[in-house]
Amino acid sequence: LLRSSQPLTGPNRRRCREDEKLLGTILDEGERGFIIDTRSAQAAKQARMSGGGTEPKSSYPQWRRLHRALDRGRPLQESFVKLAEACGEPSLSMDRWLSRLDGSRWLGHVKAALSTACLAAQCLDREDSSVLVHGAEGTDTTLLVTALAQLILDPSCRTLEGFQALLEREWIEAGHPFHLRCARSASSHARGKQEAPLFLLFLDCVWQLSRQFPLSLEFGEQLLLTLFDNAYASAFGTFLCNSEKERSLCKVKESTHSLWAWLNQPEERQKYLNPLYSHNPLVIWPSVEPQSIQLWQGLFLRWIRPSQHLDEAWVEIQRLVEGN
Repeated sequence: LLRSSQPLTGPNRRRCREDEKLLGTILDEGERGFIIDTRSAQAAKQARMSGGGTEPKSSYPQWRRLHRALDRGRPLQESFVKLAEACGEPSLSMDRWLSRLDGSRWLGHVKAALSTACLAAQCLDREDSSVLVHGAEGTDTTLLVTALAQLILDPSCRTLEGFQALLEREWIEAGHPFHLRCARSASSHARGKQEAPLFLLFLDCVWQLSRQFPLSLEFGEQLLLTLFDNAYASAFGTFLCNSEKERSLCKVKESTHSLWAWLNQPEERQKYLNPLYSHNPLVIWPSVEPQSIQLWQGLFLRWIRPSQHLDEAWVEIQRLVEGN
C-alpha cells in the first residue's frame, strides 16, 4: 500500500520517467497494480491547467487507474459546520432535524471514505495487488484512505498500541497539517481557507468500524473523543504544527509532552480499553449501506445529550468482564 502526493506526470505534462521506473520495479512481470485517485474533478482540472493531469495509461501498462473523488477543503468544512449547527438546535422537529442532517452531507462523506478504503483493501486482499493512493497534496484524503485500509486489513492496527502507531505513521509523520486543518472549531465565526475536518472524518469512520465490529477493536469511543479534543486544543505537543520539519524547527518533542505517553500510563490506559475486545485475525469489511452508517452521537450530541447512563453502562460492562 503506497501513497503519493502528486499525479505521476512532470511539468507541462511531460512523462516522469523516474516515477515510471519506480512503479515498474514494484510489480513483477505479469502482475498488476491499482492507482486510486482521490482528487475531485475540479482538482484534476486545475492540475491539468497548471501542467499536471493524470497518469498516461501507456506509460503504466501494469497499473489500472481508479477514480474515487473524496471532498476535502471547504466543501468538507462547510458540511461539518452545517452538521454542528443542526446538532446545536435540540428544539427542531424530527422531520426538520432529519432534513438538516441530510442537507449537511456529513454521513455521505463518511460513506465515501469507507467505500474508498474498502476498495483499496479489496485490491490488496482479494486481488493480491499493489495499490498506490494519491490526492491533490498527499496529506489529506490520501492519508484517510491508507489509514482506514490498514485498519480494515491489519488486526495489529486495531490494538491500542497499534492504533497509536498508525496515527503517528499515517497522519503525523506523513505530514497532515493539523495546525491549518484544525485551527478553529465548527462553531467559530471565523473561517480559515485551509480548515477541513479530515482527521475528524477519519475518527468518525473508525467509530463506525467499532460500532459494526464491537469486539474487534481494543480501544473504545473514549479514545476517539480524546483524540478529537486534542487535535483541536491540547496540552500536549503531539498534534502541533503542520509537518515533521516544523515540529523539528520548533523543538516540539523537546519542549512539550507526548499525548501517547500520557495515554499509556496504567491508570489512564484503562479508561480507553474496550472490555469486550477479542483478537480478530480476520479482515473486517464494514457495511456502507445507508442503514449501516449512523450519526456519531457520542461526539456530535455530546453537549446536548447527557452521557451519564452510557458511562454507567460502560463501567458495568467492565465490571462484569473483570468479574468473569
